[in-house]
Amino acid sequence: MLRLGLTGGIGAGKSTVARELERLGAVVVDADAVAREVVAPGTPGLAAVAAEFGEEVLAPDGALDRAALGRVVFADPAARARLEEVTHPLIAVETARRVADLPPGTVVVHDVPLIVERGLADRYDLVAVVGADEDVRLERLVRDRGMSRQDALARIAAQATDAERREVADVWLDNSGSPEDLLEQVRRLWHERLLPEARRD
Repeated sequence: MLRLGLTGGIGAGKSTVARELERLGAVVVDADAVAREVVAPGTPGLAAVAAEFGEEVLAPDGALDRAALGRVVFADPAARARLEEVTHPLIAVETARRVADLPPGTVVVHDVPLIVERGLADRYDLVAVVGADEDVRLERLVRDRGMSRQDALARIAAQATDAERREVADVWLDNSGSPEDLLEQVRRLWHERLLPEARRD
């Protein structure tokens, strides 16, 4: 089994790469999706978050009120660390469960936005970073996600820099050009590197 950590800044095109790798035959584990599942209504994770932060982080229907929780944790690094102490072990267990019974030779793509920011690169056999020029990312966030220019710039500034990402990247996928250029890079990565390395295990 080959574990590929896939990351990239907001608006860089990481989701496009993940979809193409899945189409080619990889098993994709989306960290954001797993993080949502472990705090779904009725889960021990949600109960633990509510116990830590109070009922005010719950919506009227009992689900997690992400906006309310965000207001608590993003303004307070200590609160964010407490949230991670609750959720990260649950995410790790669920991620391990998803890959436990995969056959030899499988390429597992761990789609994780904050590999660089959290110092997680050494957990993977390879790290692929999707990169794009900041002005390209800014345009995409405003055009495709409806963000204001100011919000988009703030989100970009809150993440790692391209220089920091390049330090951990085994593979750099440049998405400053056309969508087809990116997909061609992904297909080349799959056939020339990922499949051969996975089959050697």
